[in-house]
Amino acid sequence: MSKHLPRRWRDQLAAWLPALVMAPFALGTFWLVRSTPSPQPFEAARAATHEPDYFMREFSVRKFDPQGRMSAELRGPHGEHFPDTGTLEVTQPRLRSFDAEGKLTVGSADRGVSNADGSRVRFYGNVQVVREEISRPGGGVLPRSELRGEYLLVFVNDERVSSSEPVDLIRGGDHFTGDRFEYDNKTGVGRLEGRVRGVLWPASKPGYAG
Repeated sequence: MSKHLPRRWRDQLAAWLPALVMAPFALGTFWLVRSTPSPQPFEAARAATHEPDYFMREFSVRKFDPQGRMSAELRGPHGEHFPDTGTLEVTQPRLRSFDAEGKLTVGSADRGVSNADGSRVRFYGNVQVVREEISRPGGGVLPRSELRGEYLLVFVNDERVSSSEPVDLIRGGDHFTGDRFEYDNKTGVGRLEGRVRGVLWPASKPGYAG
């Protein structure tokens, strides 16, 4: 975690950031750009214009595990592919991701933009990632966790996310804010920078798990 954070904050964030931030973005193997038909080679003689060569309406793309259970889904009311930039733009993307234990994490934004190979995805406007409160079979509760912001950049293959704009990270009664945010899932290192603030509360319910 960033040196700007007290150790107690770093330990708390390190414990729950992976499940919250990375789960909806484990989509690199099936991101929509890899599931749609390949466009025809762009004609060199034509001047490149930023106009879509195909579009989709009210679409849904799903990924299934080897047992046939849905592990992730991407939905949107409208999507367009632009051959001049190779980008795919999705209006109001809605993402759902299930982990190995069936726990659901959802993500949403006003707009999502993927590069040509789906390795880099940007989310703009009202970005939100939520994992609702979960009751453990053996007792105890995992509190509701949430990330909020106006911008999020996801490096799918590298398992990294970052934001150059302020973010809120909330888990139960704990609340962290910062002007900039980075998280590397492979190293487990996260950073909140700028005006960093945090509040840590004792578990509000018996059995709440860290």
